Amino acid sequence: MSVSSTPTSNDACLSIVHSLMCHRQGGESESFSKRAIESLVKKLKEKKDELDSLITAITTNGAHPSKCVTIQRTLDGRLQVAGRKGFPHVIYARLWRWPDLHKNELKHVKYCQFAFDLKCDSVCVNPYHYERVVSPSIDLSVLTLGGPDAPSSWPRGSSFPPSIPHQNGHLQHHPPLPHTGQYWSVHNELAFQPPISTHPAPDYWCSIAYFEMDIQVGETFKVPSNCPIVTVDGYVDPSGGDRFCLGQLSNVHRTEAIERARLHIGKGVQLECKGEGDVWVRCLSDHAVFVQSYYLDREAGRAPGDAVHKIYPSAYIKVFDLRQCHRQMQQQAATAQAAAAAQAAAVAGNIPGPGSVGGIAPAISLSAAAGIGVDDLRRLCILRMSFVKGWGPDYPRQSIKETPCWIEIHLHRALQLLDEVLHTMPIADPQPLD
Repeated sequence: MSVSSTPTSNDACLSIVHSLMCHRQGGESESFSKRAIESLVKKLKEKKDELDSLITAITTNGAHPSKCVTIQRTLDGRLQVAGRKGFPHVIYARLWRWPDLHKNELKHVKYCQFAFDLKCDSVCVNPYHYERVVSPSIDLSVLTLGGPDAPSSWPRGSSFPPSIPHQNGHLQHHPPLPHTGQYWSVHNELAFQPPISTHPAPDYWCSIAYFEMDIQVGETFKVPSNCPIVTVDGYVDPSGGDRFCLGQLSNVHRTEAIERARLHIGKGVQLECKGEGDVWVRCLSDHAVFVQSYYLDREAGRAPGDAVHKIYPSAYIKVFDLRQCHRQMQQQAATAQAAAAAQAAAVAGNIPGPGSVGGIAPAISLSAAAGIGVDDLRRLCILRMSFVKGWGPDYPRQSIKETPCWIEIHLHRALQLLDEVLHTMPIADPQPLD
């Protein structure tokens, strides 16, 4: 293969991978991208027509029609690459088309015979056999549907894509948006659900602590339940009610780098409590914010705590689902109890049976047995969000405690439900064994 020519399925894997790497969008690290592409090319080496279809689709940016490019569907539908699990069509769509893609933003084209949603034994991972559609986390009330230039797709949660100019509320160079088929009934999703608990709602729906690196600055700010929307910004006005101003907080340990980052918080973020306790975030700042969210991990097909999610300016996105959190609490508490019961029975030389362990297991810490403690369950009820600077696998900062300015949000309804779960399935914190 000459340097200038496009490879074919007859070329060496290395040449094909090198060519396909040149077309990646840059959302993933180079090492992850290479592993993902190598894995796919090796799977397709025996299916030359599909490999040629992939090469054609990627190197022409979808300009030429291409066939399905399929891999075997796994038991849970997810693909593992470099120690990370994700849905295969999403992984490759992110790699070559939309680096900030959310898994629930993909819709297959009509002529795709092996689309992920069709539940076939094989899954098509051709990025050009999928379209990006309106995210379920978009606030429909801010959409402008004013004419033939209205958008068919844009970055998740955005009213306007940051990279595309808009005039008079209309986006340019986009096909029309159909008025059916691409909407999700986000405003109605909570209307028909009975409450999870009959306990009265707490007086405060959340409390927010502000940190600079690993130091909490100022007092924890509590948001009353009669203020479902709270703004956290960088201004110097007094805080109170539905507004937490970070600009007026002082810190003797503040560095120049922290001071510079604080200047960019600006209008900050809005946190909104919906229904019994779901939480949505709107980024009002001119800079992205970064959030740790078990809900978004699940939506993106990632392991809990495995990812940090970037929320772009103007985006409006759901970051916490109370029902999902409640299910996780129950599952993890039950796992801890079952493991503790089994270990306690083993220590006693008995086979575990009904009622063999009552309440907290004697002599054995439940969480030590299962590796799950109360703190693990409390983490399900907490959101962490950094301003301006990201952290995690794709950034120099590995921990949020290395970022210059960030907040920790404790969700009180979720913590209230956790208390109920722990009363029915008590688990103990790890204790040293004598």
